[in-house]
Amino acid sequence: MELDNLKAAETMDEEQLRRIMSLYGEDIWHYIYYLTGNSEQADDLAQEVFVKCYYRIGTYRGTSSLKAWLLTIARNTVFSYRKSRFFRSGLWGGVQTLSPSGSGNEGFVLEQTGITRSAEMEYLGNRHIDDIWSIIMKLPDKFREVLVLDLRAELSVKEIAELTRLSPGTVKSRLHRARRKVQESIRGLE
Repeated sequence: MELDNLKAAETMDEEQLRRIMSLYGEDIWHYIYYLTGNSEQADDLAQEVFVKCYYRIGTYRGTSSLKAWLLTIARNTVFSYRKSRFFRSGLWGGVQTLSPSGSGNEGFVLEQTGITRSAEMEYLGNRHIDDIWSIIMKLPDKFREVLVLDLRAELSVKEIAELTRLSPGTVKSRLHRARRKVQESIRGLE
């Protein structure tokens, strides 16, 4: 069974789950990381998301993309975790630096144009990416979440609105304000 047929499926097999994890695992992990600011919790909660996906595939109706459905599960999992006794007991960790993993397309684009990155260019580029994500991590939750869903998960305004249960106008406004805050912070670094 292909992934396109999952909206009508009551169950899935392990191979389908592996394929879903391969396709969306990084996006789910990063989204959870941006919500929690902790890589260990992102690891644990991302695993929980895929366990829920496996057992709840019968609830997926295909009204949104599979990715948006998984991100909704991830969001709800994080919020449930935050409400739990474990979270409230003070075990929530601080923000850790994010090593840029990206999609790997940056090197490919440079190779296509015949340009190779020097070690210095690589270091400065990675440092700049770290600075930007550090700025994003310091944004208030409501701005950080929509910006991550836009930039990292590449969801449309409509999908973000459905996922966050906000109006599309509110999503657009928050995106605009979040981008402006990031741009102002970047100008402050330079």
